[in-house]
Amino acid sequence: MNRCALTTISLLALANFGRAASLPFDTVFKGRSKFDALVAKADGWKALPIGERVAAVGRAMVGTPYKNYTLEIDNRIEAPSANFLAMDCWTFFEQALAFARMLDEPKEQWTPETLLKYIETDRYRGGQSDSTYLSRLHYLEEWLPDNARRGLVQDLTRTLGGSSVTNTAKEMTVHWKSYRYMRNNPSLRAGIRRMEERVEAIDMAHIPKSRVPGIESKLRSGDIICITTRDPGGYGTSHVGLAYRSSDGVLHFMHASHPRNAGKVIVDSRLSTYLNRYRTTAGIMVARPLK
Repeated sequence: MNRCALTTISLLALANFGRAASLPFDTVFKGRSKFDALVAKADGWKALPIGERVAAVGRAMVGTPYKNYTLEIDNRIEAPSANFLAMDCWTFFEQALAFARMLDEPKEQWTPETLLKYIETDRYRGGQSDSTYLSRLHYLEEWLPDNARRGLVQDLTRTLGGSSVTNTAKEMTVHWKSYRYMRNNPSLRAGIRRMEERVEAIDMAHIPKSRVPGIESKLRSGDIICITTRDPGGYGTSHVGLAYRSSDGVLHFMHASHPRNAGKVIVDSRLSTYLNRYRTTAGIMVARPLK
């Protein structure tokens, strides 16, 4: 499904979402007053190119507390969700992106329901949740080609000098007790491992962090920056955020920072400086949002 088709069928999609949702609304959507405060600013963002719009929404969420595992909202039923009260690195970039895309809708559709439909389009394999845990895109290594294939983002990793690396995806299998759905449904573990094996078969590329200073000038505000790390047996992804170019021209990394660090959404240092701060950080993948 391409990006233009999303707007064309939005009313039908929203109607389908209303019928399919099977969790209470206050479970799948938190922070209505924060959402409304963003909507109140959105007239000034609507005319911006999509990337700058994503960055503007992200910048407006700076200071939001970090909370891990914000996608784990129920013991069994999977559903598109958003939390504007607290977020982790994935939900930060995802909610900024969904909110920015929502602004292509008529103003009367700038609602939580519309936002959740765009979250669903981004978060789930093929753009649809079937209410099961396995329909979610759990790894950025799969999220990027899935969203690129559907015309939602452009994968710039190879264009910017990235090269193939061996991908290893075992984090969810190893740390399954950290995931609410798997703790309560041990039978999911086999399906998750099969999913991880498919992820490991993807031709993953990254830009080594030593090359990032040379390509920072080619990055734009709103580009999605997926951080890669060295893992046993290969490389994986461990963090994600947004590129943000400040008025002085510096390309910063904007992200939901773990409680071990800032514990909230921040505009961090220059991207290349951030990458060199951590020994295990290997490089980046880059996705550019499209209309």
